[in-house]
Amino acid sequence: MAHLELLKKDDVASFRKIAIGTWTTTYDPTVYGTLKVRMEKALDYIERFRQVTGKRLTVTHLVTKACAEALRRCPDANAILRYNKVYLRKHVNISVLVVQTDQGDGKVDLTAAKIDDADQKSILQIADEMQATIDKVRARKDKALEKGKGTVALIPFMFMNAFLKVLAFFMYTLNIDLGFLGMPKDAFGSLTVTNVGSLGLDTAYVPLVPYTRVPIFVAPGAVRDEPVVEDGKVIPGKTMNINASFDHRFIDGYHASVLSKTVREALENPFEFFDKLDGLPAQASPSTSA
Repeated sequence: MAHLELLKKDDVASFRKIAIGTWTTTYDPTVYGTLKVRMEKALDYIERFRQVTGKRLTVTHLVTKACAEALRRCPDANAILRYNKVYLRKHVNISVLVVQTDQGDGKVDLTAAKIDDADQKSILQIADEMQATIDKVRARKDKALEKGKGTVALIPFMFMNAFLKVLAFFMYTLNIDLGFLGMPKDAFGSLTVTNVGSLGLDTAYVPLVPYTRVPIFVAPGAVRDEPVVEDGKVIPGKTMNINASFDHRFIDGYHASVLSKTVREALENPFEFFDKLDGLPAQASPSTSA
């Protein structure tokens, strides 16, 4: 059984071949960029969504859905490298990094909550699924994930680098499902979101993690009050930086342009882009969320 459902891309441009041959791993071809977006309408949408549904929506949910739509519009960015060849993913799976703090004072773990086929799901579905996934992960009830962590815990530190390289080789280069060893299937997906704004940061760039083979990390920052220009006048506004790191071996300025334009469109026009609020089911009270 294959680890991922993939379709080989044969029509690769000459520059792409050169880029793939120039950089051998994700240690060296990282490109960083920041997109500043207006957030007044997004914050209004979040508040209205909570009032209508009784559920807690966050900026992370909006960014997750926007990134999923961006990959749907730019399928060439939804890919991995195998044997220095580009393979397009058949599914848009987005992971969100989650902090676990249940191991005692000063002990913090980091794991991923993944939304499969996020491009096909509404913002309400993503909010519900992410909450359920986060609750499951933080309660350590995700058996596959916990089994995988247990396997990793058995590896001595001196062998960890080699282990991760071998693991990535089998799971992504050979495309073998290692579920029988406790390795969760496609744990990090097509793109990873981590909200650095929750740490009070405006700008932070997340390093690419070679063993995950994720080519894009997106880190939304904190929403800030600052002066903005509107209709030629300086007025008070709310803005947010969306910081990204991506693998330049097969993602370049064209792909980044499509992705950034889609994310901007979503966050600055949320009432048109996301779920129509008058069609959402009303519920009693907000659920808690991390």
